[in-house]
Amino acid sequence: MSRIGQKPIEILSGVTVDVAGQTVTVKGGLGELKRDVPKCIKVEVADGNVIVTRADDTRTCKSLHGLSRSLIANMVEGVSKGYKKELEINGVGFKAAIQGQKVVLSLGFASPIEYMAPDGVTVTEDSGVKVTVSGVDKQQVGDTAARIRSFYKVEPYKGKGIKYKDELVRRKVGKAVA
Repeated sequence: MSRIGQKPIEILSGVTVDVAGQTVTVKGGLGELKRDVPKCIKVEVADGNVIVTRADDTRTCKSLHGLSRSLIANMVEGVSKGYKKELEINGVGFKAAIQGQKVVLSLGFASPIEYMAPDGVTVTEDSGVKVTVSGVDKQQVGDTAARIRSFYKVEPYKGKGIKYKDELVRRKVGKAVA
């Protein structure tokens, strides 16, 4: 049995969950999210909880049970609290600027890198070296932060590049002078 899939999801105050066929809609103070669940998964709302059950014990249905429950739980948390990823930019002359939904990164290349953030994700910067990606969809926030980070990952010798705020970079020793 799926241990994760069996746990009921508590509906937080200010959040409504509607189930229409295989579509789950979650509305809250920060926005609205929709997701289609697989046919072998059944979602019910009862007594202020969302209960996810499966139709049979096939291998695919078992694997989708816990996944569906986690995705719905992330939707409930996203519309009530939201998600946030913080990035730090290290390096001489490395900086970020925000122009509407466009993120302009100066990372030591010949021309600046422009990245268009998707709808539903807000990107802010603080003093040019701290970038915050926030939104209601956990997957979109994580994907946007990972894409911004991928333009210049932190290198281990000088520590230059873009890293997550809580990421630990293992530094290497450079050439030894004899």
